[in-house]
Amino acid sequence: PPDPAKITSQLIELRIEHRDLDEAIARLATSIDSDELAIKRLKKRKLKIKDMIAYLENQLIPDLDA
Repeated sequence: PPDPAKITSQLIELRIEHRDLDEAIARLATSIDSDELAIKRLKKRKLKIKDMIAYLENQLIPDLDA
């Protein structure tokens, strides 16, 4: 069975990274010579993290069929 404490700590790390990416994207977007490719890559990473967060949150929800 998954360890809730481990999942919770992973969630915290992912949420921090997600927020940091948000800030980085905002900074890049406002820069005069903004790098579209870099912004695209960061947004893709942010989406991946969002999916990972959703997956881990689902792991914490007890299985109702049990």
